[in-house]
Amino acid sequence: MNQIQLKILFFLTLLMSAFNVLAAEKLGEYRGAMHTEYPSWFKQGFLDFNEDIKDAEKTGKRLMIVFTQSGCPYCNALVERNLSQKEIEQKVRKNFDVVAINMWGDREVTFTDGKSYTEKTISEKLKVQFTPTVLFFNEQGKIILRLNGYIPPRRFNVALDYVLKHKEKTISYRAYVKANLPPGKSGGLNKEDFFMDEPINLAVKGQKGNNKQRSKPFAVFFEQKHCPDCDVLHKKVLTDKYTRNIIKQFDVAQLDMWSNKTLTIPDGSQTTAKLWAKSLDVKYAPTLIIFNRQGKEIIRSEAFFKVFHTQGMFSYVLDGDYKKQPSFQRYLAARAEHFREQGKTIDIWNYKSEHDSDKKK
Repeated sequence: MNQIQLKILFFLTLLMSAFNVLAAEKLGEYRGAMHTEYPSWFKQGFLDFNEDIKDAEKTGKRLMIVFTQSGCPYCNALVERNLSQKEIEQKVRKNFDVVAINMWGDREVTFTDGKSYTEKTISEKLKVQFTPTVLFFNEQGKIILRLNGYIPPRRFNVALDYVLKHKEKTISYRAYVKANLPPGKSGGLNKEDFFMDEPINLAVKGQKGNNKQRSKPFAVFFEQKHCPDCDVLHKKVLTDKYTRNIIKQFDVAQLDMWSNKTLTIPDGSQTTAKLWAKSLDVKYAPTLIIFNRQGKEIIRSEAFFKVFHTQGMFSYVLDGDYKKQPSFQRYLAARAEHFREQGKTIDIWNYKSEHDSDKKK
């Protein structure tokens, strides 16, 4: 290599170094991740669910499995908002053996079917899409209650009572919640300009067979009157402009989950909002269910979410990414990285959109 070639190579190396520095400077911030120290009274367990269930039964307890992941602010809220309350902590410690599972972990786990998995593959088998996901087992190894995502202390307390009192033997969880979680002090349903007019018609129309589809994917907000959590959703999440722009690309219905008003559901039949909510196993208000254009449920939120995750659920369906990426968490991670590469700040534990916060910088 002659002297001129060496100089050119040196110059290109300097250019690449400068480019890498600029790229690193441009990378947006990632905010909102939280480290969580799980209580020392959580059990290591056998990681054999059948053995853990038997071990819990010996002391009159039931098994509670909590799926977590590193940096999850919702997992942090479960520990620092729910389990930090004396009544809840004592109730859990007295009545449950709690085992934490890292949804991306590699420890070997034996499920109730006797088959071996890793933490990662058992999470995939059980279709864990949100953390924390909490599973409660009965003495026969059956999942009697599943909580998908973080729910606030008041609702969490009701869930604990349902399981520890063995209420699954006499009443559905949905009916138990209705009877034991009285409405709050807020008023009627919150209206949005993107909600469909009544009568609601969600029928999937078109050609015969597999070609039936709507012109847009669609979403249903199941809510109720006197619902403070519904108020938070509308006033602190759905006010975000970018979120609204995504939602407006869907057909969107709002239903009172206890209403006897008639609507047309995706299969073309008519029923009431109350009966459809029951058939879909809607337990809480608000619950958001997002369907594709063919009328298949893709993802639902029945927990407490802020802007980034709510936007993510709509984008996940709108862009069709659920077809190639079955893990919503992996999709969210890739989405966050995509925005950061554009220099945008991502805050997963905030009511502000990453787009809005970026504009204000």
